[in-house]
Amino acid sequence: MTNTDIKCPIRDLKDHFDFQQITGNEQSLDRWIIVPDVNRPGLELAGFYDHTEPRRVVVLGHKEMAYIKQLTDELQWERFDLLLDGWTPAIVIAHGLDCPPILREVAIQKNFPIFISEKQTSEIMIDIITYLDEQLSPVEYVHGVLINVHGKGVLITGDSGMGKSEIALELIRSGHILIADDRVDVTRAHGQLIGQAPDLLAGMIEIRGIGIMNITSMFGASSTMSKSNIDFVIELEPWNDATDYLRAGIEPSEPYSILGLEVPKLIFPVREGRNMAMLVESAVTDFTLKSRGFDSSKEFEQKVYNLLLEKSSQ
Repeated sequence: MTNTDIKCPIRDLKDHFDFQQITGNEQSLDRWIIVPDVNRPGLELAGFYDHTEPRRVVVLGHKEMAYIKQLTDELQWERFDLLLDGWTPAIVIAHGLDCPPILREVAIQKNFPIFISEKQTSEIMIDIITYLDEQLSPVEYVHGVLINVHGKGVLITGDSGMGKSEIALELIRSGHILIADDRVDVTRAHGQLIGQAPDLLAGMIEIRGIGIMNITSMFGASSTMSKSNIDFVIELEPWNDATDYLRAGIEPSEPYSILGLEVPKLIFPVREGRNMAMLVESAVTDFTLKSRGFDSSKEFEQKVYNLLLEKSSQ
């Protein structure tokens, strides 16, 4: 299930960056941000509004302030009235610069929030975009377990009763780190999938026959993390003798697709007697080696090729 109705309140942006608010009351902070981008309004200040995305946070730096000083009071009233419309969420003035008096007056009339930041223009732009990219990312709810194994975020999926939580518990006992059990909230930020647990389930794991267990209390604070990248997916399914499972590892495996991104995936058949936690550790180690250029499957394939070549030349 995907939640795409994501909004970021101006209040959260102000509190996160500890901006100094110079106009607008508490009610002005109820405005929403829905576009993870910023706007340096050079063309808008010049009177050109075609193709403008009005829902972006406006950032004013040295260049904008220098241009504003060249405008007559009449033009400033006109341009600021258009800039501070019902769509623009807020204005952030960088470098700790003073707010132009006419801009302040227009903002007060409209109860519009203007903030001051001591950071440089480029720095505050990057910070705001990064923050909004995370806050406004769609959320996909995945039934599974997310655990950090050897520094890699491993998402374990499969039907109920496949033993996902039991595998996670065994991995935690071996020193690996739990992020989420039962439900993983997956977001996309900066071209990477990020998973975390809902607040209600954070640090908890459910084992059939035992119930809910507090992992932090049992194994210490270092046994859990609030969020992690998702680097690798392991899908559990019941063992089927008729299925031709991956053996040599030469055949390409289908990736796991979510939120427009793909990550490597392996299918693990589950049957009695298999140490699934150890297999997960081994799969992550093999995945890490492959990402560094050490591919055991290709090495085996080359050995087979060399053997056949040797026999054909005899």
